[in-house]
Amino acid sequence: MIHTTSNISRRTFVKGIVATGVAATLPPSLYAHKTIVSQQKQQTLVGTEFHLSIDKTAVNITGIPSIATAVNGMLAGPILRWKEGDTVTIYVTNNLNEDTSIHWHGIILPTNMDGVPGISFEGIKPGETFMYTFPVVQSGTYWYHSHSGFQEQTGIYGAIVIEPKEKEPFSYDKEYVVTLSDWSDEEPAAIYRKLKLMPDYYNFKQRTVGDFFSEVKEKGFFAAFNDRKMWNNMTMSDRDLSDVTGYTYTFLMNGLNPATNFKALFSPGETVLLRFINSAAMTFFDVRIPGLKMRVVAADGNYVQPVMVDEFRIGVAETYDVIVEPDEEHAYAIFAQSIDRSGYALGSLTYDHIIEATPPPMDSLPILTLTDMGMNMNMEAMGDSEHQMNMMKTMTKKPMGHNMETMQQRVIPVTPLKTAMGVQTTMRAMDPQYRLNDPGVGLRDNGRKVLTYADLRSLYSTKHDRYPDREIILHLTGNMERYMWSINGIKYEDADPLTFHYGERLRITYINDTMMNHPMHLHGMWSDLETGDDHFLPKKHTIIVQPGAKISFRVTVDARGSWAYHCHLLYHMTDMFRKVIVA
Repeated sequence: MIHTTSNISRRTFVKGIVATGVAATLPPSLYAHKTIVSQQKQQTLVGTEFHLSIDKTAVNITGIPSIATAVNGMLAGPILRWKEGDTVTIYVTNNLNEDTSIHWHGIILPTNMDGVPGISFEGIKPGETFMYTFPVVQSGTYWYHSHSGFQEQTGIYGAIVIEPKEKEPFSYDKEYVVTLSDWSDEEPAAIYRKLKLMPDYYNFKQRTVGDFFSEVKEKGFFAAFNDRKMWNNMTMSDRDLSDVTGYTYTFLMNGLNPATNFKALFSPGETVLLRFINSAAMTFFDVRIPGLKMRVVAADGNYVQPVMVDEFRIGVAETYDVIVEPDEEHAYAIFAQSIDRSGYALGSLTYDHIIEATPPPMDSLPILTLTDMGMNMNMEAMGDSEHQMNMMKTMTKKPMGHNMETMQQRVIPVTPLKTAMGVQTTMRAMDPQYRLNDPGVGLRDNGRKVLTYADLRSLYSTKHDRYPDREIILHLTGNMERYMWSINGIKYEDADPLTFHYGERLRITYINDTMMNHPMHLHGMWSDLETGDDHFLPKKHTIIVQPGAKISFRVTVDARGSWAYHCHLLYHMTDMFRKVIVA
């Protein structure tokens, strides 16, 4: 039985009626591809030697036959299970008519095995097989994906589970991988082209005249008018949450659409470990299991001191391990709504494979505030919208990035980097703040306990870790009118590489001058997130930088070579990218 809710549109529901992978007749034009294989059921591969093939794969996610680029014919790709201490060898064969690659996200390995064309190797040519081989020096939940073009969007991704040498500091009876992703029947190049022509092309929740009259009733005419004037003059929208939405996306859980409904079986009283991975191209998900508390025990593959929550936001490329304890015969919804509330991925944690959970109603549309624009919320009481606008568009002159009020500070030198103002960046956050205890827009004061970065404390002490030797500050910049993204106002092709010195301890501070969340990923080295407690800095491979906020992390530069460093939103990655050289 399929359950619906009143707030899911008929169009969204109909899109999900056809089960993922149902055979269907393909249009003749699709047969022009070199190889088309039938979609296979997801599998788990175990051992030290693996054979992966990249093929064009026939899929049907929405009722319309389409073509994915998939690993071993699976969407999502096969789950790879490794063991800490082993050396793994993976043969990747490219059956496409174009170059491909596999990047092992969050895995610590030699630079020539990292899988980033143009940075660490040349890519895998059509018809060729590349052998990846490296020692496994960690454990936990990770994932892999293509780093070639937009192939990640079309299906080249999968989960990695690494068993630890020593038993985990928690116990469980069953475990499941929960891979979240976004699928479109549109070609990624077409999506990107539309965004370049009209950045809000997929945003159907912009303000209307009716919204303005509602604001007039709530605030009065002049306050409502000035508020709208401020946003319009800044060419911003307080509803700009996702560049690509459920208008074209169907949100998947383990490759299955909401109607197909992924199922994780349990017996009452069992303890279940759920390994969540956000392998989406562009979508942040807010995850909860109504009726169950979730005990967060790992973030990005690393153990953390357990935190009980009702909900967590998982950014693109992040992973979280949670433990749940269903104690009765009941079907619980594994509910992952998109940040812009345009749809959701759905599964059932159930005692019977024929019993499905009913999804809860989606939350209301989040509205960005001045805090999300890098302004002090106290300014809202001033009522001078033009003044607020001007302050927002002016670069702050006070020092930023090397002080954090909640930490015992030492002055460290800041290495200046080249910056630019111009077409690549049209705004700067006036007063960015560390907002580690802020769950983010749409999750504040929602009546549920929501995980924040302030909750993350490493299970192991970092008290004796070195303090940083120096700091660099990276502004995350953009021009939404022209859909341009950059770092420090300079796009990748015009930027010099960043130089890290082998053996140094470095602090990196992000300042987000845009209205978007950015999941920033440094390859090859751990990012030790500064949370205000130097004694238990959590290790992450991907750090979410909230709109108008700043955040810092430390990195021990212990991996020589060239590394990629970028925003993990696929359509931002082309320009919000840097090459790092460790020498």
